[in-house]
Amino acid sequence: MAFRLKLVPDVTRINFFRWQALTTGISIAAMIASVILVLTMGLNLGIDFRGGTTIRAESSTNFEVGDYRAALEPVVDGDLSITEVFDPTFGPDRHVAQIRIGLANEAGSVTPAQLNEYEAALKQVDPNVSFAAVESVGPKVSNELVMTAVYAVAAATLGILLYIWLRFEWQFALGGVAALIHDVLLTLGIFSLFQLKFDLTTIAALLTILGYSINDTVVVFDRLRENLIKFKTRPLIDVMNLTVNETLSRTVMTAVTTILALLPMLVLGGDVIRNFVFAMLWGVIVGAYSTVYLAKSVVLWLGVKRDWSKPVKTAPGERDDLAGTPFKDMP
Repeated sequence: MAFRLKLVPDVTRINFFRWQALTTGISIAAMIASVILVLTMGLNLGIDFRGGTTIRAESSTNFEVGDYRAALEPVVDGDLSITEVFDPTFGPDRHVAQIRIGLANEAGSVTPAQLNEYEAALKQVDPNVSFAAVESVGPKVSNELVMTAVYAVAAATLGILLYIWLRFEWQFALGGVAALIHDVLLTLGIFSLFQLKFDLTTIAALLTILGYSINDTVVVFDRLRENLIKFKTRPLIDVMNLTVNETLSRTVMTAVTTILALLPMLVLGGDVIRNFVFAMLWGVIVGAYSTVYLAKSVVLWLGVKRDWSKPVKTAPGERDDLAGTPFKDMP
């Protein structure tokens, strides 16, 4: 007989509304905290959004960031930021530094002559250093990218809102969008808290999170609508509990398999995609949480219609619902 891995039992009786006030309060507090973090600490905007030049310097010998900074400050005209890049895939003879120079001129980039000057200055403290990659973005382009990113996230959210509204009801749409806003705000908050680089790849991760999260939510909503048709007079809170329990195995399995695919990329994928993968990993976790705890709480608070189908006549002694039966005793 084939082996079947079960992360969740076939039948569960978890009352997800038992701590509804607590879970909803945690979600609201986390969203408010994320907004405060973004407004106070800001986001560590990458070169895509801030404009300027990013230089990837590599050396076969170990170096000190302070020495690099002391060598470059006299020759750099603009904001200077130097960070050492750590990666488990780097060998003992590979040391990488990321040098960010903000808006050196109106074009937002450094000239070839300036690059040669920077490299010559670094060679005075590290003869083995070389520039492996140089990326420049002008201020006009960076401003356009910021607005395009905002429009992309807003358009995706609006499109999802309209789709769920047409596919289900407006209560479901607001519940789904509330979960999406929760996921996006918490992702922005964690990036602001740890000052992770926020660039175009992070925007791509946010859009992917929106799709992943709403897909999970739609599965639950679709089963909820089926159960509302099946159990017309059962209290809405009980139908929701039953629905989440019925889809719990799918929700957990999808999240776990996605996390298992992302973890190797986070550890071994390198610094180029690490922030993207981290955003995806965080989004999967908070997306599963918002689907189970937040989206359905909003729908419960707003209420939902119960008459998607015509009344079904039942034979004497046959039950079309289990109204009045405690949730824990329902089949």
